[in-house]
Amino acid sequence: MSSSTGTGSAAVGTDPAAPRRSPVREFTFRAVLLGGIITLVFTAANVYLGLRVGLTFATSIPAAVISMAILRNFQDHTIQENNIVQTIASAAGTLSAIIFVLPGLIMVGWWQGFPYWTTASVVAIGGILGVTFSIPLRRALVTGSDLPFPEGVAAAEVLKVGDTQNQDSAEENKTGLRLIILGSIASAVMSIITAMKLAASSVSSYFRLGPGATMMGGSLSLALIGVGHLVGMSVGAAMIVGLIISYGVLMPLRTSGLIPAEGDISEIVTATFSSEVRFIGAGTMAIAAVWTLLKIIGPIIRGIKEALASSRARHDGQAVDLTERDIPFPIVAGVTLASMLPVGLLLWLFVKDTTITHHMTGLIALSIIYTLLVGLIVASICGYMAGLIGSSNSPISGVGIIVVLSAALLIKVVVGGEADSTALVAYTLFTASVVFGIATISNDNLQDLKTGQLVDATPWKQQVALIFGVIFGSAIIPPIMELMRKGFGFAGAPGAGPDALAAPQAALLSSVAEGIFGDSLDWGLIGLGAAIGVVVIIINEVLSKSSRYSLPPLAVGMGMYLPASLTLIIPIGAALGYVYNKWADKQANPQRSKRMGVLMATGLIVGESLFGVINAGIIAATANGDALAVVGESFAGPAQWIGIIAFVGLTALVYSRLKKVDQPQA
Repeated sequence: MSSSTGTGSAAVGTDPAAPRRSPVREFTFRAVLLGGIITLVFTAANVYLGLRVGLTFATSIPAAVISMAILRNFQDHTIQENNIVQTIASAAGTLSAIIFVLPGLIMVGWWQGFPYWTTASVVAIGGILGVTFSIPLRRALVTGSDLPFPEGVAAAEVLKVGDTQNQDSAEENKTGLRLIILGSIASAVMSIITAMKLAASSVSSYFRLGPGATMMGGSLSLALIGVGHLVGMSVGAAMIVGLIISYGVLMPLRTSGLIPAEGDISEIVTATFSSEVRFIGAGTMAIAAVWTLLKIIGPIIRGIKEALASSRARHDGQAVDLTERDIPFPIVAGVTLASMLPVGLLLWLFVKDTTITHHMTGLIALSIIYTLLVGLIVASICGYMAGLIGSSNSPISGVGIIVVLSAALLIKVVVGGEADSTALVAYTLFTASVVFGIATISNDNLQDLKTGQLVDATPWKQQVALIFGVIFGSAIIPPIMELMRKGFGFAGAPGAGPDALAAPQAALLSSVAEGIFGDSLDWGLIGLGAAIGVVVIIINEVLSKSSRYSLPPLAVGMGMYLPASLTLIIPIGAALGYVYNKWADKQANPQRSKRMGVLMATGLIVGESLFGVINAGIIAATANGDALAVVGESFAGPAQWIGIIAFVGLTALVYSRLKKVDQPQA
């Protein structure tokens, strides 16, 4: 973390004639309308994809591309107006991650369906709180830190190269656009042949190691190469350390004595990771998150003070640059506190006429205090994670585990041991869903605010746009989830059929809550992870003070928690970016060369994201997860080799072309 306090206080001047950016066309009706339309499509696709395979796609960059394609036909469009469109669409698309919690109420048999107004209200309130909690974090994590925010930077670069109003750097923008297109085509081609099953989407190998076993593998995703290029070596190296801890040390130890002399070992390794190693990683993430919060609490407090100073200066008629104008802090605080009234009402409606009604007062009071305090903590942690590796790759389900764990423990203390455990599990998930909405939105919002900072957007207008995105998303998410429930059902729920949707994150979080109230959760795993986290924190502090290197503890925890397929490829991308930047340092214009590398990496993310939107639509329309497949399972062997060759070849192609495109300017 940089110790800088940001530019907020400097922007508040005493001279009314102080220089400031003139207002530009930004928050317009057509931007809201276009953002809302994109939201409906992207959110519906994300809900379906997340329930079926446990994955969602980033909507920010595809929304920016679509927005530019449409608004460029209007003579008075601006880059800031395009930014509003992508802000609305990305907020709603990210909010669809609420599917990682709410289906759990169906799985435990508490709900028989998704009541529209209850579900929409939970999603909307959690999302709006995510916006209000992230506003004071903007100055601490965006303007006052050196976090890379890879997807925020990528979205800004897409907007810049598509800005037809800026003629100052037209030639460089043309070159940059070609590189974005190059990266996009490469990653889209990889995604297409993967969807057709001609190439594997990932490769993995399970093998014995000592008395146990482990595995290694990677997702053949060029978008992850792009993310790695953008986040840099510090985060990449930390994730590799986490990978080694989980798969090189913990996995062989936890599987020791379980591996048969002959036969398939993949199921044992996979089950051990899901039920044991991942919880150790969650423990490391938890302690690292607490430490991270302690490290950034100072900048957060300074950010709040600067926001108050900016509000007072504007009220007194002093000049404040447009790019430093947040929604006034008194309004933010008022909306946050006022939101507790509908939260309390929803909780009362949830509890009344149940077996835990006699604990109503204590439970509701606890949940409101929990939402206020833990919500701010979770918003800070998720914003920091998004700054490290991007919102798409943040282990949001890991945060969900921490939220459900802490909420369930507190609820158990309040009610004692005599209450109905199923009712307590359901109440825990319902409370956690509000806080999880805060987590998902803050995970995305700070990424969007970073984009806004880079394109000179007005923060308060973007923050209002985020609220519009939340409202749009909360309107469409409940009927889509209900449609999925009626059409497929959820695995593990009463009456679920063979084609039921897995909803893996919801199943995981439900099992965590059931484990706490049923006293079956292995706390030793969480404790071991916390102990590892303490060691990593100490190492990072020593490294940071004695050298120019660091080992971000939260990145190590993410490397332990995330599947190897994600953990391995991001560091590879970071290494490629490092090598490229070393080459760029030797060129005549190093900064330009590095910018071109950023644009190419951005293209890798864009192409896969856009195809993800198209593929999700095809899957939803056909109700077939393999709708584009042209070969069967018998082709899996050749597909592995084709995937590896295509992945390596396309990666080599884009980097070699990047150097050739940039060479004439060297």
